[in-house]
Order: sequence, then C-alpha cells, then structure tokens
Amino acid sequence: MLGTRRAFTSALAAAAFVLSASGLAHQAAAQGKDVVILAAASLKNALDEASATWARQTGKSTKISYAASSALAKQIESGIPADIFISADVPWMDYVAERKLIKPASRSDYLGNQIVLIAGKDSKVDLKIDKGFNLRGALGNDGRLAMGNVDAVPAGKYGKAALQYLGVWPSVSDRVAQAENVRMALTLVSRGEAPLGIVYKTDAASDPAVRIVGAFPADSHPAIIYPMALLASSSNPDAQAFVDYLKTPAAKPFFEKQGFTVLK
Repeated sequence: MLGTRRAFTSALAAAAFVLSASGLAHQAAAQGKDVVILAAASLKNALDEASATWARQTGKSTKISYAASSALAKQIESGIPADIFISADVPWMDYVAERKLIKPASRSDYLGNQIVLIAGKDSKVDLKIDKGFNLRGALGNDGRLAMGNVDAVPAGKYGKAALQYLGVWPSVSDRVAQAENVRMALTLVSRGEAPLGIVYKTDAASDPAVRIVGAFPADSHPAIIYPMALLASSSNPDAQAFVDYLKTPAAKPFFEKQGFTVLK
C-alpha cells in the first residue's frame, strides 16, 4: 500500500514537473515572439533605428510593416496578426477604433509632423508658399506633382487640404501623380520622374536627392498627428514594453532628428 502511495505521489510530482515545464516553455515562446508593428511609411527611418536599439538593449526583436495608414487599417480590419498600429493621421486610427480593433486605453497621440513642397536637389524652382502661389507654373508644361493618394493616404489628404486652403488646387488637380504612400511620392521626385512633390518634412530629411522648397502653413490643413495603439488581438507581453520604450527620453532623438515632434 505504501509503495503504491509513493508511486502515485511520484507520478503526481512528475506530472506537475511536466506541466510546469510545458507552461514555462509556452511562456518563454510567448516572450520570445517578435513584436509585430504596422506603421505609416513616413516612420521608416526613425522607427527602424529605435527598434534596432531596443533589440540590442533587450535581446527582443520586432517585425515592422510599412505602408500607407489607409492600407494598414484595412489589413487590421481583415484580421492580419499584429501587435501595434502607428497611423499617420487620426481618422485611420478612429477607423480601427470604431471597429473595436485596438485596446482603447493604450491609444495615445505620439508624434507630430509637417508637410513640405520638395524638388530635386539641383532644381532651380523658387516658390513662396502662400495664397494663390503659382504652383502650376512651377510644374512646367507637362510636369507632375507627386503626392500620396489624396483620398486615402494621410500625406495626400493633408496636401490636398493645404492646396485647397491656398486656392491653388483647381489649377493643379489634373497634374497630380498619386502614389500608394508618401515614400513612393518621395521616390518620384528623388528619381526625377516628377519635378515637385508634397511629402512630410521627415521624408525630405531622409533623402539627399531632394530639397525642401517650402513648408505649408500649419493652419492650411488639419493638425498632423500620429496616434499609436496596441491592437485588441495582441497577446504579446513585449508589445507594451516596446510602446513604453518609444515614449522614453532614450527613443526621442531617433524621431526628432528626422523632424518629428514627439508629443508623448
């Protein structure tokens, strides 16, 4: 009887050890999972640097998918597995929030930005951005104005709003080369395929082949705010840790040197 009891006790201990080891293995696997981030294309340079530094300091890793905020919001709606969404405007974050696809308490307005008019680095274009400025004339006979899609891409929407406010949109609306995201608009100018483009100040700073002709007045378009939030489907414990890191003084310089304003 005693031998049977000891055998039973040993079996329970062994089972408990197996369950404990299994639980620890599962926990370790969860902790070792990449933090998956869906981020506006304009964040690439700064966010790449920040995530690489975080990885070196913590031994953890991230996977970042860059695209237009509109495309990322649609991917989230379709169920793409990810942990963090950083949008280039408030409406697309609102879009996923209204569908209960983020954790509301995790949402914050993280960054600010500016939109600017750019040209190739050797361009002689000289314009003062003001009411009724001659943007059409600066494009020449057949030049195009590179912009993100004006109905969906945040930089494109901001740009169109600014041109409407300044009274020049009707003169250039038929000359716009609409790109899938702001980085593609930047590339069109950088490669000389468009003489002028509207991008974020941070995009212009990332490409030595372009120069800033002028900045659009802040009151000519809605405030440029980049909200950040954890996705409702995320169970990765490292996701919150990465968000917390992005809000520390250590991460601030990565964004400020690209021209972002860190709000929180």
